[in-house]
Amino acid sequence: MSGLSIGVRRAPDRTARLSPLLRLLILTQLAFNIGFFAVLPFLSEHLGQAVGMAGWLVGFVLGLRTFSQQGLFVVGGALADRYGIRPVVLAGCALRIAGFAWLGYATRTWAVIGAVLLIGFAAALFSPAVESEVARQAVVHEEATGISRTRVLALFTVAGQAGAFVGPLLGALLLSVDFRTVCLAGAGVFVLVLAGHARLLPQHIPGRRRVRLKGGLRLLFRNRRFLALCCAYGAYLLAYNQLYLALPAEVERAAGSQAPLAWLFALSSLLVVTAQLPVTRWVGDRLEPRRSMVAGLLLISAGFAVVALARPADRTGTAGLLPAAGFVVLLTLGQMLVAPVARAWVPDLAEDGRLGLYTGALSSVSGLIVLIGSSATGTLLDTGLPAAVPWLVLAAVPVAAIGLLPRRAQGE
Repeated sequence: MSGLSIGVRRAPDRTARLSPLLRLLILTQLAFNIGFFAVLPFLSEHLGQAVGMAGWLVGFVLGLRTFSQQGLFVVGGALADRYGIRPVVLAGCALRIAGFAWLGYATRTWAVIGAVLLIGFAAALFSPAVESEVARQAVVHEEATGISRTRVLALFTVAGQAGAFVGPLLGALLLSVDFRTVCLAGAGVFVLVLAGHARLLPQHIPGRRRVRLKGGLRLLFRNRRFLALCCAYGAYLLAYNQLYLALPAEVERAAGSQAPLAWLFALSSLLVVTAQLPVTRWVGDRLEPRRSMVAGLLLISAGFAVVALARPADRTGTAGLLPAAGFVVLLTLGQMLVAPVARAWVPDLAEDGRLGLYTGALSSVSGLIVLIGSSATGTLLDTGLPAAVPWLVLAAVPVAAIGLLPRRAQGE
C-alpha cells in the first residue's frame, strides 16, 4: 500500500457512510476496551490484597502482562497477514475469555502469572489484526469518498476511549460483589464479541491478500522511514505514559493524596470522546499529516513546560493542581493530533500485503522505547534534581521526536 498518499484526496462525499465491516471493527474496539478496562484498574489491588503478593511481585506481574501484549503485537500482525484477520481475531477472543476466567479463580502466583500472560497474548493477536484492517479499510473508504482516512482512525480512537471510560465504571459496580465477578463479566463481554465476529466477520475480505511470514521482518528493518516513524511515535508514547508515572507524583505533592487522579483521567477520556472528531476534522482541513504531528508534539511539550514553570512556586491545594490539569489537557490535545495521523501514515510506508506486520511493529517498537524510557524517567524523578528539571527534560522529548518524523507523507 506504499503508493497511496494521505496528502492527496479527491473532493469528499459528505453523505458517505462507513462500510458494514468498518462499523463492525470500530464497535469491536469499543467492546474490547469495555471488557479489558472493567478488570485492569482493579488488578493491582486484588493481587496485593486478596492474593497477598509483595509490591515488587505485583509490579513484575503487571510488567509481564504489558510485555506479553505490546511486545508481541508484531507477532499478531504477521499472523494476520499470513492467515487473515478472522482466525486471528477469533483465537484472540477465545484466549482472552480463558485468561479472564482463569484470573478470576487464580489464587497462587503461578496461576496468576499464567492468566495474565494469556490475557496479554490474546490482545497481541486480535488488536493488530483489527487495527491493521481498520487502517486498510480507511484507505479504501478514502479512495471511494475522498474523506480522509485520519477521520476514520479518529473515530476508532474515540470508540476505544469510550470503552476505557465505561469499562472501569462497570468494573467498580461489579466489584461490590467480588473480583471474580468482575473477571467473569469481562470474559462475558468477549464471549459476545467472539459470537458476533464468528457470525459477522467475513471469511475473505476483498482486496486483502495473504503473504508468507518469511522475509517480512527483513524488509521492515530496511524501511528507514517507517522505523523513523516508530521512534517518533515511541517518543510520543513515552510522553503520554507520564500520565501514569510523573503525573501521580505531582498530584501527590500538590494534593497530599492521589484521589484527584481519577478526575484527571476522566477529564482526559471525556476530552477525547467529545473533541477528537471535531479536532481531527478541523486540523485535517488545514494541515498535512506531518505538520499535524508536529503540532501535536509541540502541544505535548507545552504540557510538560507548564508544570516545569509552576514547580518552583511549590503551590499546593487547588492552585497546585492547576498545572497538572493543564498538563493533562495539553497532553490529550496533542494525542488527538498525533495518534490517528501516525496510524493513518503506516499504510503509506508498509510493504504490500504486510500492513498487519507494520501495524504490530509500530506498537512493539514504540513499546520497547517506552519500556527503556520509563526506566530512565523513573531514575530522573528520583535523582533529587531541582523540581523543574525532570519536567523540562520530558518537555524536550517530544520536540526531539519532531526531527525523527519522515519528511513526506507520500510513500517512496
